[in-house]
Formats: sequence, structure tokens, C-alpha cells
Amino acid sequence: QVQLVESGGGSVHAGGSLRLSCAAFGYPATNNCMGWFRQPPGKEREGVAVICSDGRTSYADSVKGRFIISLYNAKKVLYLQMNSLKPEDSAMHYCAFSRDGLLLSRLLLRMPEDFDHWGQGTQVAVSS
Repeated sequence: QVQLVESGGGSVHAGGSLRLSCAAFGYPATNNCMGWFRQPPGKEREGVAVICSDGRTSYADSVKGRFIISLYNAKKVLYLQMNSLKPEDSAMHYCAFSRDGLLLSRLLLRMPEDFDHWGQGTQVAVSS
């Protein structure tokens, strides 16, 4: 059973930066993908960025050029470096794991239903 524990959320002013971390336990080392999702109050959960064990990545258009997803495979830690934060980035952010990996077509969609394990979430608040 995979367990995911997020940390690193907080409150910042617009233009600031945060780095989210997700520690994975019981994590198989190959042929899988991990991602960051976010859910603002009253809205659906959306895929922010996904990375697979073969190095493929996918980003939402709204965060391209500002966020960087990385995976420290040896220690099984997923990161999301968030720069130039905007108020619209405010949301609960979740780490997720897809045991079976993703075809390219699904990777590009970043759909929550393709992920079978979730962390408890960490809040990000960006003030203007």
C-alpha cells in the first residue's frame, strides 16, 4: 500500500515562491507516475503537473514556465517548485500516485481518475 505525505504549503504574497514535497512510502520504483493536483473551494480537482518514472512530464498551461515538478527517485520524494505565484494558484494541493503508469495520451490529460493513491493535501494561499 502506497502512502503519501505532503508538506510545504503556506501563505505567500503574489510573486512569491513555495516548494511542495511529497514523501512516498511503499512505492514501487519503476513504471509509475506521480503528480500534483489542486482543488480550489467549490471547484473540481485539476492536474497541475505529472512526472513518470521514465522522466516524462506534463504541465497545466496555467503553470507552464512557473512551476517545476521533480522526483528524487532514490528517496522517493516528489517536489513541486512553484514560482511567480498568483492568487489564482490558491487551493488545496494534493500529491497522487498512479501504480500502473500512464500512456502519453493520458499523461497529457492529467486526470485525477488515473491516480489510485492520494495524500491528505497541503494548503497554498496566495494574496494579492
